[in-house]
Amino acid sequence: MKLSVFWFAWAFSLLISMASAATVEHTFIVQNKAVTRLCKERVIVTVNGLYPGPRIDVREGDAVVVHVINKSPYNITIHWHGVFQLFSAWADGPEYITQCNIRPQNSYTYKFNVIQQEGTLWWHAHSGVLRATVHGAFIIHPRSGLFPFPKPHKQVPIILGDWYDGNIVDIYQQVLLLGDVRPSAAYTINGLPGDLYNCSRNQMFKLKVKPGKTYLLRMINAAFNNNLFVKIANHSFTVVAMDASYIEPYVTDIITIAPGQTADVLFKADQPIGSYYMAASPYVVGQPEALFDTTTTRGIVAYEGYTTSLKDSKPIVPLLPPFNATPIAHKFFSNITSLVGGPHWVPVPLEVDQHMFITININLERCPRNGTCQGVFGQKFSASMNNESFVHPVGKGYSMLEASFYNVSGVYTTDFPDKPPIIFDFTNPKIALDTKYLFTPPKSTKVKKLKFNSTVEVVFQNTQIMNAQSHPMHLHGFSFHVLAQDFGNFNYTKDKYKFNLVNPIFRNTIAVPAGGWAVIRFKANNPGKIRDQNIFIIF
Repeated sequence: MKLSVFWFAWAFSLLISMASAATVEHTFIVQNKAVTRLCKERVIVTVNGLYPGPRIDVREGDAVVVHVINKSPYNITIHWHGVFQLFSAWADGPEYITQCNIRPQNSYTYKFNVIQQEGTLWWHAHSGVLRATVHGAFIIHPRSGLFPFPKPHKQVPIILGDWYDGNIVDIYQQVLLLGDVRPSAAYTINGLPGDLYNCSRNQMFKLKVKPGKTYLLRMINAAFNNNLFVKIANHSFTVVAMDASYIEPYVTDIITIAPGQTADVLFKADQPIGSYYMAASPYVVGQPEALFDTTTTRGIVAYEGYTTSLKDSKPIVPLLPPFNATPIAHKFFSNITSLVGGPHWVPVPLEVDQHMFITININLERCPRNGTCQGVFGQKFSASMNNESFVHPVGKGYSMLEASFYNVSGVYTTDFPDKPPIIFDFTNPKIALDTKYLFTPPKSTKVKKLKFNSTVEVVFQNTQIMNAQSHPMHLHGFSFHVLAQDFGNFNYTKDKYKFNLVNPIFRNTIAVPAGGWAVIRFKANNPGKIRDQNIFIIF
């Protein structure tokens, strides 16, 4: 009875918020397009011929309808990254999880409501690796039109991405089949690499600003793998939201942003009239430089009244940190707190029903007999959590959500473990190439079953297997409180005193520190199906 009352009250409140809502409708035509970057023409997959793709603007409470017509040669799905999908899990988008693929020459319509959140999110392909070029901004404006900070003069999406010298599908097939890692050839700002790359002086993002005005930069890291540092020469930022959740305003001269994360950043044009570079470079730990893109992308912020031609001007250059500047990244990630009492603020739940401890690794998978693999020890690379490596249920005839709804067996199992199979010194550098820990079992399709409305606490523990790396972790359909993050092996007895239970940041994607850990907590109140009051979390 209590559950029924809860659902009625929740649904009623949602209906009230939607009373004045509009329906925002778009058509996405997914198609190949020839694009020239870095002196070469490449054929990429785009939406409506745009790279990045079209921007979607909604107000909190609106309904969204997107018709996707697939004219590309690849299967496609679209994920609405960070949208809660309350009562609309079918529309979330990950292939074989909530839906089957949209095949070439077929179409599908996504329908969902945007409820109880506002700020910057994004959408991207969630089929294979097509999100490298199939992505765009998804901006949720306050229904009232009011921000919890002074209204900016202008809002500007800043999509940080990366560009690959070749067909991204072919490149990553090589990675999966052979273990042959090929980094990107350039980073981009709104699809443009900037003047540090060959043939790119005229392919540079430019932002013209009025002296004294404040701009809201809606930053999105759409890069495939790397955290990025972002600076504007001689200017500071005030970060006011992350992952569509308002934060206590945080003043800094540098942004650190992980793949999948967003940041709403106020930037005031308060310097002498001139031109200034906006630049982004990678933050990477645990990888040799040959395995990641060490380059820098640049755009230009030019003040009105600055008349010198771009050809003759010399914009002021920001000083970016070295790519392994962990103290700078950690300071940024660990100093952000929620705006208590702000719009859609969610207090952290204090009682925990379910504890999980999840190790995150890059492991090895045995090379097929008579195969040729180019990874460490002649094997293939394989990501894992708690030594389980996931495989999509391809060929089963159902997505996992459909199989759950219709009680179809054989598509997945519900035995994802709450902890790793063995406990060891996770962050000891000596284990990096220890064959006792390197290999994963055969891939499987496992989920964790959670009780509806239970509070779940997860410790993500990074390891030194294959060298420590920072891993971005995203939870579909939820945001979570980040209670704490630090380095070394998590120890509950001493580390529980680091938990922020007052105003922790509430977000949907976290970069788990290289050689460290992060603790998140969330309320499992968004089921894929309601019938048996259970929620399935895919790991």
